[in-house]
Amino acid sequence: MTEKARILDGKAISQKVRDEVRSEVTALAQKGIRPGLAVVLVGDDPASQVYVRNKGRACHEVGITVFDHHLPTQTTKADLLALILRLNADPAVHGILLQLPIPATLPTSEILDSIDPQKDVDGLLEANVGRLWLSRPRFVPCTPLGVMRILAEAGTKLAGARALVVGRSILVGRPMAALLLAADASVTICHSKSLDLFDRVAESDVVVAAIGKPQAIPGRFIKPGATVIDVGINRTEAGHLVGDVEFSVAVERASAITPVPGGVGPLTIAMLLSNTVLAAKLRHGLVTA
Repeated sequence: MTEKARILDGKAISQKVRDEVRSEVTALAQKGIRPGLAVVLVGDDPASQVYVRNKGRACHEVGITVFDHHLPTQTTKADLLALILRLNADPAVHGILLQLPIPATLPTSEILDSIDPQKDVDGLLEANVGRLWLSRPRFVPCTPLGVMRILAEAGTKLAGARALVVGRSILVGRPMAALLLAADASVTICHSKSLDLFDRVAESDVVVAAIGKPQAIPGRFIKPGATVIDVGINRTEAGHLVGDVEFSVAVERASAITPVPGGVGPLTIAMLLSNTVLAAKLRHGLVTA
């Protein structure tokens, strides 16, 4: 009888990261430093409101000060840029998070580019993306950073491993590939136009799925003994949450796999907390990057 994969508990790993962050915040407080995160929400998107609320709660739990800025949907570009510039200049604000998406009437790229790269805790600005690909990371997007922490906690050997990233978004797929490459994995990226996705899945030691399509990767293609990280979170017509990988079959073939929910998701907020502490340390010259 085939042994089922080890379930990689994202909630437990997330709690470990949060405990580490709390300890760092306590140490910084002894130096008179209180990490601060400004969260900017434009409009009334219900999902964004939930995300912002969860991020704020997580910050309070570890001792990070939160500066909430909830702006109306009709906010102008000039007003939003003026707020970002004020936050850039505020010494109490170490990180700035612009909750996406913002209303279609506003130029997302231009607004993001106005954020000080030293406060870009989402790791989305050109300066930080470039540093990542040069293997000189400063701020790394939170979800792929969380995936790397899961892989580390799992003891997954990356050097020399065949690693497949399914998805090429700027939030997950591309930075994920850069991080795996920096860890000496042999990295392949597949996406919606790839013709040989399942062939690549079948030969990969590590599969990171981030395409946002429910169970798009049949479990039968997972290489026996592979590690599967499922970033996707999708709601079926029946109302169930599932990932991008067919879990019920993949769990019989993989050596380790993240569940959905309870896998990668909890790490995203945890790594935002970690990035905010890093920003505070950079601001006060306690680390260099």
